[in-house]
Amino acid sequence: MNKSETLSKLAPALVKAQAAMAGATKSAANPFFKSKYANLEEVIRVVKTAFGEQGLSFVQFPISGEGTAGVETIIMHESGEFISNEFLLKCSKSDPQGMGSAITYARRYGLQSACGIPSEDDDGNAASAPAPRKPAMQTKDAIKLLNGANSLASLGKVWQSLPIDIQQSAEVTNTKNDLKLSFTNK
Repeated sequence: MNKSETLSKLAPALVKAQAAMAGATKSAANPFFKSKYANLEEVIRVVKTAFGEQGLSFVQFPISGEGTAGVETIIMHESGEFISNEFLLKCSKSDPQGMGSAITYARRYGLQSACGIPSEDDDGNAASAPAPRKPAMQTKDAIKLLNGANSLASLGKVWQSLPIDIQQSAEVTNTKNDLKLSFTNK
């Protein structure tokens, strides 16, 4: 990151601008992932309004490296103070369209990151798809598992496999204790 010698004017202005910024509206559709996302135009709209009120502005210059393209995002204050950083992405193709695509993504993600705007993935999902989330275990499911135990040892194994929050449920704990007592009395 590059920055001016002081940030005494930029920092408080950026704090006020960030407090005024709402999240970018997810109005663009990505048919491949059947999702919506905030496109570059929406991100710029959100930033410009809040920045303008605080004497802030930004510029983004295209940059490239070997097989990469992106931008340098510079946030400036009317006092002359600034912060900047580069963001490069690997180009999907080694042609103008591939570079243009990487630059567009870098502009959006770089500006969102620099300004603290919540991000919603679009076709960046392919690079960073989250692991599928398991549904949270329900009390009834835990009780069913406990009731399936056929010995004190298997009851212990089932109990250890349950999430802590489920173990703390009074209904689940009572079921375990009742089963433990029944296995002990056999």
